[in-house]
Amino acid sequence: MARGRSRTRRAVSAAVTVLALVPAGGCVLLDDESAPPPAVDTGAGGGGPESAEPRRDPMLGITTGWGPSAAQIERAVRLVRAMPLRDLAGQVIVADYPGRTAPTALVRDLHLGGVIVFDQNVGASRALRNELRTLRRGVDRPWPLWVSVDQEGGLVERLQDDLTRFPTFMSAGAADRDRVTRAAARGSARELAWLGLTADFAPVADVTAGPGDPTIGSRSASEFAQRASRAVTAAGRGFLDAGVVPVLKHFPGHGSAPADSHVTLPVLDRPLSGLRRIDLAPFRAGIAAGAPAVMVGHLDVRAVDPRTPSSLSRPVVSGLLRDRLGFGGLVVSDALDMAAVTRTAGSSRPAVRALRAGVDMLVMPPSPRLARDGIVAAVRSGALPLRRLQQAAARQGALMLHQRALTREARDTTGPRPPGSARGASWRLSRAAVTQVAGRCGVRHVGDRVLLTGPADDVARLGSAFRTYGVDVVEPPPAAPRRRGPARGDGRPATTPPPPDATRVAVTGYRGGPVSGDVVVATDSPWALGSSTAPVKIAAYGDTTGAMRAVVQVLLGREAPGSLPVRVTGVDRGC
Repeated sequence: MARGRSRTRRAVSAAVTVLALVPAGGCVLLDDESAPPPAVDTGAGGGGPESAEPRRDPMLGITTGWGPSAAQIERAVRLVRAMPLRDLAGQVIVADYPGRTAPTALVRDLHLGGVIVFDQNVGASRALRNELRTLRRGVDRPWPLWVSVDQEGGLVERLQDDLTRFPTFMSAGAADRDRVTRAAARGSARELAWLGLTADFAPVADVTAGPGDPTIGSRSASEFAQRASRAVTAAGRGFLDAGVVPVLKHFPGHGSAPADSHVTLPVLDRPLSGLRRIDLAPFRAGIAAGAPAVMVGHLDVRAVDPRTPSSLSRPVVSGLLRDRLGFGGLVVSDALDMAAVTRTAGSSRPAVRALRAGVDMLVMPPSPRLARDGIVAAVRSGALPLRRLQQAAARQGALMLHQRALTREARDTTGPRPPGSARGASWRLSRAAVTQVAGRCGVRHVGDRVLLTGPADDVARLGSAFRTYGVDVVEPPPAAPRRRGPARGDGRPATTPPPPDATRVAVTGYRGGPVSGDVVVATDSPWALGSSTAPVKIAAYGDTTGAMRAVVQVLLGREAPGSLPVRVTGVDRGC
């Protein structure tokens, strides 16, 4: 989600009872949109729509099994029924904001349900913590404010400063160890909770289709549906352990789409049988484990609702997600300012269309105020049933009441921890994930000196790791003076050869192509390893300090425990 590829590149038991299976028949059937809407009192005197609807249904058709208890749902329903219509409409919107000052006035004036934090809002982590504390104190809500972020690890890390960096989520697929993945997610979430965040738009439940996947790639745990399912479920549990709401994304699966929804509406043309078997599998597993929230992406799902963004599609949201998969929890839209939506539905109508489709939380409409006013107008005109709006707001409220309870339960054991406290969990994930796909296993592959080439930051971190283990890192040889005359007629500078006793280690990073050397290390997805001729090839799935330490340990003789979570042409094994 976010504002373009540059941002994308930058980067389920708090208690076991939370993860009870969704009961059979627990899906929610929404109101028939053809039915006449209830009468609504929308007078300017502040009176809410409460009296316009009988109280015959204390839970508005919202089921349990996704986190909140029946008591929490009933309380949320009572509270939203008492809200004025304008406040009710603002409650389902989550907005971004400019600068590093708490957006208290924006949230209060529009009665927004919450905000999403981006790189532009973050300086020092302690400053962000103070601003979010100011925001919470300045906003009157009966439940915690939804304060969210895209913090997946790898390429998508909005919060950096002194927070622990984590490798890509593909590390979880390569490790394929539930306890390690859960501990890593819990460690990350504890630092987010310390900052004051209540939700993270992670884990990524997409199943990548391979190197032709332009958007997800290493953000996916695996191209093997069952392995991805295990990683998603374990990560979701880790978030909930720390009292942070995980949001599985991007339903029904962006990993098979050959385009980027930030710039166009991608076509997902897999038949329904393939969707069920592959793309939907991690979402189905997460839902069965009690996942509290699912984000719907902007995809043209040809097998279900052709040429309509899935986030605005009733057959996808209410039909496929609610009815077929039995999801009773909070449905979240991907960012509504993305081109996949604005070029299809314009900038003012998607909010109402998403609500009508069954979405509960509207993330980043181009104008939060216009979206709020459009929802109010739609209820008044009968285009949007009041009950559907109340249901959406009540789901969010119930989940945040539940989040407050989880935070209290976790505070003494797995609760908030300061930045940097999860470095051990990050390192253990990379150590379990590192994969050797060429060369003898369990033997030393470097001498006492190494020559490193590749992206500067990666080289610096890998060099530091080598020095930690007593290996000398030699500087790349300088270019020799440009030759003239017949000895070198192409006009290119000659280079000084590297020291003969130095092992050449080449690093290839995000979208990196093939490189050569005695050893090749891929710090993002491992597909580039297939075209390399190096005798030793290592997949690290991350460029963190922990990932680099794991690589060095393997090159010094440690067995690499990970296995490839994707097919790589030209590579057919791991150690």
